[in-house]
Amino acid sequence: MPRMIAPDISTWPEEDYQLVGGACADCAATVFPLQELCPRCSKPAVERITLPRTGTLVAWTTQGFLPGAPYLGDETQQTFVPFGVGLVQLGDVIRVEGRLTENDPKKLTFGMPVALTAVHLGTDTAGDEVLTFAFEPLSSKES
Repeated sequence: MPRMIAPDISTWPEEDYQLVGGACADCAATVFPLQELCPRCSKPAVERITLPRTGTLVAWTTQGFLPGAPYLGDETQQTFVPFGVGLVQLGDVIRVEGRLTENDPKKLTFGMPVALTAVHLGTDTAGDEVLTFAFEPLSSKES
């Protein structure tokens, strides 16, 4: 049975799942992932919120080598495929760093609309598929 890498970072397995962040009731800072104390004012006033599913690509790069520990993917040096990593502005709420479904920098542009999705990361010791969140570029018809 598939599972999300960290169950508390999203509403997965909902069909149109969202990332879970926090908003500070005292200073209005937004954080991802959710945490107990506000990183801006240090007060324990962070309340759970869900983040927008779509956003715009602000910056990106390609991860061209197999990440080191504690990376949980099950690729090897022989099977590793480079993947895109991007900084995504989710509405006017927050910027989130995450995997991209596209790894070709020539196909990525500043301001490109993207949407949240889930991608295969690996298989755990019980044989279950482990997923992670990612952002996929939207065509002009979808944005």
